[in-house]
Amino acid sequence: MIDFRLKVFCSVAHNLSFTKASKELYVSQPAISKHIQELETEYSTRLFERMGTHIKLDFEMNLLTQRHIGELRLGASTTIAQYVLPPYLATFQQKFKQIKLSLINGNSSDIEKAVEEHRIDLGLIEGCSRQIHLHYTPFMRDELVCITSTRSRLAELEEITIEELKRIPLVIREQGSGSLEVFEKALGTRQLKLSQLNIIMQLGTTEGIKRFLYNTDSVGIVSIQAVSSEIADGKLKVIEISDFDCEREFCFVQNTGQTGGVESDFMRYMTRKF
Repeated sequence: MIDFRLKVFCSVAHNLSFTKASKELYVSQPAISKHIQELETEYSTRLFERMGTHIKLDFEMNLLTQRHIGELRLGASTTIAQYVLPPYLATFQQKFKQIKLSLINGNSSDIEKAVEEHRIDLGLIEGCSRQIHLHYTPFMRDELVCITSTRSRLAELEEITIEELKRIPLVIREQGSGSLEVFEKALGTRQLKLSQLNIIMQLGTTEGIKRFLYNTDSVGIVSIQAVSSEIADGKLKVIEISDFDCEREFCFVQNTGQTGGVESDFMRYMTRKF
C-alpha cells in the first residue's frame, strides 16, 4: 500500500493537480486525497499547500526536490547575527544538510559592502539606510530600548523624558551600526542630535554595552532582542522614554536584480516563521 501512496504523491507532485493525478492513475479524486492525507499523517509533515483550487509542493518539500545541494554565504549585522539568526541557521541546517552555510558578521554598512562586492549571497541588516543599487526586504520588526543594570542607582527610574535622557550618562553603538543610525533618526524627529546627549562611551558590540552597564551608573540604547534574557533574569531593566519611539525593521539585502537560488529559499524559510 505504501508503494502505491508514494506513486500517488509522485503523480500529484508532477502534475500539481489531484484531478490530473486521478486521471493518470485511474483512481477517484477522493481516493487520491485520502492517500495524500495518510502520507502526511504517517510522516507528520505537510506535503502540499492548498490554495483554493490550486496546490503546490510545501516549501520544505519544494526545496528538497529542486535545490537540495548548494552553498549559501550569509552576512548579518551584529545584533541579528548574535540574537536572531542562530536558531534559524540551526534548524535550516538540520533539515537541509546538503546546503553548506557560512556566516560573517559586522555592522550594517560592513554587510552592505560585502553584498556589493559579492563576497556574500545574502545580507541581514538593521538600520534604515537604503543604497539605490541594493534591494531590501523587511522580515522582522524590532525596537531599541533604554536599559540599565538593576544594580545601578538609575534602576529606581521607571520612565524618563527626552530632556532627562540628555543629562544621564549614555553608552551607544559605534558609527556605522544600524542601531546608532536608527537612534539618530529617532532623535531627529525630536529635533535632537547626538552631540546634545551625555555620551560617555561608544562600543562596537551590544555585549560590550551590557558589560559596561553592569559596572557603571549609566544607560544604554540596544535592541530588545538582545536583552530579553537579561531582563527576564533580573540583570537589566528597561527605562521607558516618554513620547519617544525607536522602532525599526530588520531587512534582507541583496544586489538589485538578484533572484532565485538558495538565498531566496532561505528568505522564505525565515519569513514564514514570523
